[in-house]
Amino acid sequence: MLTEGSPILRDLGAGLILRCATAADAAPLADFVALVFRDSRSGGPDEYAVAWTRDLLRGDHPTVAVGDFTLVEDTARRRIVSAMGLIGQTWTYGGVPFGVGRPELVGTHPDYRRRGLIHAQFDIIHEWCKERDQPVQVISGIHWYYRQFGYELALPRNGGRTGYTPQVPILPPGTPEPYRLRPATDDDLAFIAEVDAYGSRRSRVACTRDAALWRHQLHGYSPQSVPYRELRVIETAAGALVGFLAHPAELWGPGLTATRFELQPGISWAAVTPSVVRYLDATGAAYAARTAQPQASFTFLLGGEHPVYEVLGERLPRVLRPGTWYVRVADLPRFLCHLAPVLESRLAESALVGHSGELAISFYQGGLRLTWAAGRLAAVTPWAPAWTGDGAAAFPALTFLQLLFGYRTLEELEHAFGDCWATPDARPLLHALFPKQDSDIWPVG
Repeated sequence: MLTEGSPILRDLGAGLILRCATAADAAPLADFVALVFRDSRSGGPDEYAVAWTRDLLRGDHPTVAVGDFTLVEDTARRRIVSAMGLIGQTWTYGGVPFGVGRPELVGTHPDYRRRGLIHAQFDIIHEWCKERDQPVQVISGIHWYYRQFGYELALPRNGGRTGYTPQVPILPPGTPEPYRLRPATDDDLAFIAEVDAYGSRRSRVACTRDAALWRHQLHGYSPQSVPYRELRVIETAAGALVGFLAHPAELWGPGLTATRFELQPGISWAAVTPSVVRYLDATGAAYAARTAQPQASFTFLLGGEHPVYEVLGERLPRVLRPGTWYVRVADLPRFLCHLAPVLESRLAESALVGHSGELAISFYQGGLRLTWAAGRLAAVTPWAPAWTGDGAAAFPALTFLQLLFGYRTLEELEHAFGDCWATPDARPLLHALFPKQDSDIWPVG
């Protein structure tokens, strides 16, 4: 299976080599994913993961090259036994952009597990992220597993509300639908990008897409691929654009799920949302009819907070609790310095405007010192606490990331972790710098 031009990254011994993928690996890697990734309902191959693998290895993804997959090959049996890929993208924190590396499709053949093969590949992937100026890595998946590679559950993932057929707003007889939804075209992508960027301002952390990524979102995924979404433009009866909607090409459970819904500034959510609900209900019924599935609900999977939840209120009785992204920040001092404009702006809007002083934060086996001068973040430097009570605040392990990314408040962390604490003088500063805020992230896949 080792093909010409596929560099060996590491000899792992026992006939196993770690290398980059090549175009010739596309079919074998898809077969490997079919073997390792299983559908929890049928027990068969996860066809969505298989389709996603084929899409990423096709060679036309704006931020993923074929060589961004690492493979472990058993040279004696000439087969792939472990693999993962890296999907590059740009996210924002309070509007400040930063590079993100998303490891995904991580798996090992059952006969080769507990040999450190994933650890060896993460070493390579993390080095690539450093070289590509991707200071943050994020991943979804197995409970606990990614903690051993320096990841912490620190960002909400998905979350939403579900309503049922009786809650669909009824359009009075003879009344024309005030808003209609149609398939998006290339000519609509600039509008969608603008509206999406506007809506993302509600989110502490958001993912951005340039023109190439929006075109790829529209054309680049097969319908069974994990990141595939139907893009719909929302317009008035006269054809004026007001927003957009994204949803999968099939039912998730007993109803159709909106995974993105945004309106341009000045457009009433209360006016548009009933038309969108009726669209979801009718389209869901059409999807159900072609697959003989039951259809009884509609869902907005738009994070923990969204204007549509307030507009629909009791029409969305079921709350879907968010999952969580695993997050890794290898160089926390550098990342905090990068976020200085956001932190300084928060301080300027707080009771501590113009603050000067030092904030020593302990992680017990290390720590940071934030130096403030007249409201400016002058420096963030590593700091070693002399004892367990040293410093102005303490966060065990990687729990500080939960505070940084707005996932938990200081008080919530203190409640969950008995060894998390802050001095009375540090509390107002921590509250000002790191308030809790929801994030709804549509990552590049």
